[in-house]
Order: sequence, then structure tokens, then C-alpha cells
Amino acid sequence: MRQHFHQQFHEARMRGFGFGPGFPFGGFGGPGGPHGHGRGGRRGSRPNVRPAVLALLLERPMHGYEMIQELESRTNGIWRPSPGSVYPTLQLLEDEGLIEAEATGGRKAYTLTEAGRPEAETAAQNPPWAQFGADTMSQAQDFRDAAFGIMDALRQVGFNGTPEQRDRALEVLSETKRKLYAILADGE
Repeated sequence: MRQHFHQQFHEARMRGFGFGPGFPFGGFGGPGGPHGHGRGGRRGSRPNVRPAVLALLLERPMHGYEMIQELESRTNGIWRPSPGSVYPTLQLLEDEGLIEAEATGGRKAYTLTEAGRPEAETAAQNPPWAQFGADTMSQAQDFRDAAFGIMDALRQVGFNGTPEQRDRALEVLSETKRKLYAILADGE
């Protein structure tokens, strides 16, 4: 029992509790998750990486990882697209002749080409990160804070509780999970 609890706690920590950029609007992990991964279930729409990349490059040349960090920063951590979505997009844009890469210091810095400028200007008029308003960012932070508080309490029960207390905690968690899914079911 105790080992099972610790394993579940460790797995939840490794997943970042399922909360990440994009949570709660885009599913757990939504358009990004802690590492850019979404999990199953009902999802909101994901921001499109292509216009985001083009809009960023309209401002200045950047390398791929810098773009990921910039998008995460502009959304207060709600959206952090994965390298698995950014780098293929960069390659596609380069293949289309809309951007070009220059290797400097072991990294590729991307810049817009003249052919890419019109699409980038269109993308910059309504950039994907603009869909994350202050209310969205505040609610996402509230969810994260609540999740971390729950995990802290769960850790305390797991490490310091009696077997009976851990059993009761698992019952509460199971009931909470059912109630959360019921909230989603009511919305459909």
C-alpha cells in the first residue's frame, strides 16, 4: 500500500500533476502540458504553432527553444508548445521558403524571408497567445496552486499518516476524481 502510494505520487510529480501550459483551457497539459504533451479527454482548441512562430519572427530572429520560452512567457506559463510541434513547423516553414536558418554557436537562428513577411504580418494582427486573457491566466494559476496544495497534503498523509488515514485519503481522492469527471459529464 505505502509503496503504491509513493509510486503514484512520484508519477504525478513527474507529470507535473498534469497541469501545464495550456491547462485548463486545452485539456490537462493542453497546448503544452509541462512538456508540451496533452492528455486525453475533452479539450479546448490548441493554439496553432505556425502563426505563433511567424508572428514572433516578425519581431526578431530567434532559435527554436527561444520561441518556446517566449510563448510560455507571453502566456504566463499556460502555453508551452513542445519541441515536437515547434521544430517540425520550423522545418516546414523553411521548406516553404518563408523562413531561413543560420547556424550560429551550435544553434539555428531563424529569420523571416521576404516571402514569409506577409503571412507573418497577418499572424501578428491576432497572435495565438492573445487568446489567453488575464482571467484565463489567473484561473490556470488558481488550478495549479490548488493542485500543489492537494499534493502537499497528500504527501504529508502518505509519509506521516497511519495506514487507516492513508486509506481514508485514497477514498477522498477516488471520490474527488469521480466528482471532477461528473463536472465534465454535466457540461456535455
